[in-house]
Amino acid sequence: MRVILGLLAWSLVEIGLFVVIGGAIGVWATWGVVLGSGVLGVLMIRGAMPAGRSKVIRVEDVAGPLAHSILRGLAGVLLILPGFLTDLIGLCLLIPAIREVIIARIRQRFPLRTSGFQAAQDDIIDGEAIEIEASRLEKPSGWTKP
Repeated sequence: MRVILGLLAWSLVEIGLFVVIGGAIGVWATWGVVLGSGVLGVLMIRGAMPAGRSKVIRVEDVAGPLAHSILRGLAGVLLILPGFLTDLIGLCLLIPAIREVIIARIRQRFPLRTSGFQAAQDDIIDGEAIEIEASRLEKPSGWTKP
C-alpha cells in the first residue's frame, strides 16, 4: 500500500511541476526540456555501461567503478522518464560527488564481503590422453554417407 501511495504522490508532484514550470516557460520550451532530457538519458545509458565495463577490467576493486556505472545508468533512466523531478534526480546522479556519497552510504548499510575461488588441494584426478591418427579422422561417418 505504501508503494502505491508513493507512486501516486510522485505522479501528482510531477503533474504539478509540469503545470507550474510549463506555465512559466511555455509549452514549446517544456517539450524541448522533456525531449532534450530524454536524449541525454539515452546517451548516458549508452555511455555508462561500456565505460563501467572497461574500468572493471582494469581495476581490481570492482565495487567502486561498477557502482558509479550503475548510478550513471540509473541517471539515464531517470532522464528518459518524462518529468521535472525525475530529471532533477537524474542530473544530481551525474555529479560524481553525489554518487560518492550514495555509494558510501550503501557500503555502510551493506558491507561488501568478497571471497576468491580456491581449488581444492587434495582432489587430484589422474587421467590419460590418447592421440588419434589423422587418417582415422578423415573417414566420413556412417551417418553422412548417401
